[in-house]
Amino acid sequence: MKAYQRMLADKGITQSMSRKGNCLDNAVIENFFGTIKSELFYLKQYRSVQELKTEIKQYIHYYNHDRIRLNLNRMSPVQYRTHHTNR
Repeated sequence: MKAYQRMLADKGITQSMSRKGNCLDNAVIENFFGTIKSELFYLKQYRSVQELKTEIKQYIHYYNHDRIRLNLNRMSPVQYRTHHTNR
């Protein structure tokens, strides 16, 4: 959209899209957003944006370091990458 592209340029923001998008391009992050909403966001009312930001940072650490994934051989993402990088 030309108006949106102009607004980005006026604010000094470089648009990163260089080709027509594909719905599969966003599948991984869309899955993560669905997970974080159901496991964190919908379970509590936040008193401030800062409280929400803090809990999101904590959740991302938990998601990467402690949350077990069955499709990663019952390891967290960090455990899985470390296990397969050290071989």
